[in-house]
Amino acid sequence: MFRKFHFFALMFFGVVLAVDVSADTVQAGDITIETAWARASIGTMRPAAAYLTIKNSGKASDVLLSIKTEVAGVAEVHKTTMTDGVSKMGPVGPLPINAGDTITFVPGGLHIMMMMLKKTLKKGETLPMTLIFEKAGQVNITVPILNVGSSGPK
Repeated sequence: MFRKFHFFALMFFGVVLAVDVSADTVQAGDITIETAWARASIGTMRPAAAYLTIKNSGKASDVLLSIKTEVAGVAEVHKTTMTDGVSKMGPVGPLPINAGDTITFVPGGLHIMMMMLKKTLKKGETLPMTLIFEKAGQVNITVPILNVGSSGPK
């Protein structure tokens, strides 16, 4: 009896944990934001990163103009590139989202860099973020925070 209860308790908590770390899909016009997540930060002195997927199901392009979050003084799209064996990272500026495109932000590629953190990002918490598009306007999302070295939601 105890083993059955233990098994069901583990299954229940496993489902709760899976739900807890998954972000909601948010629709704004032709733009869909999904699978948003961030890594926990090491204090506030170092930047933190967030990742997500943006889909444009429309017939017209849109542009991600900027990003705001109350947890950072600066949040912007960055890209990591490799040149002559040296990894470089820097801001992208406005990011076009062409009609029919899906753009996935991943560690080692496009990501949202959050600098001048106002608080430590802790595993299990969430952070509010606003993506500002040229056509879709302001899109508010809630980003779950995973482990420091996480490679994304399971």
